[in-house]
Amino acid sequence: MTSGLSWHKSSYSGSGGGDCVEVAHTPGAVHVRDSKEQRGPVLSVPSSQWVGFIRHLADQR
Repeated sequence: MTSGLSWHKSSYSGSGGGDCVEVAHTPGAVHVRDSKEQRGPVLSVPSSQWVGFIRHLADQR
């Protein structure tokens, strides 16, 4: 269940619309959604896999 989560907009999301992502953290998972479709689908990923994903992105820079 993702109701009642504290969502945070990505620092890479601009104020002019376009591609905007929000994330919310829970003890065991990270939840991701499109900030323009807040009632739309939510991707939930185990925290350990999210850490691996972020590390992979950092290595691609």
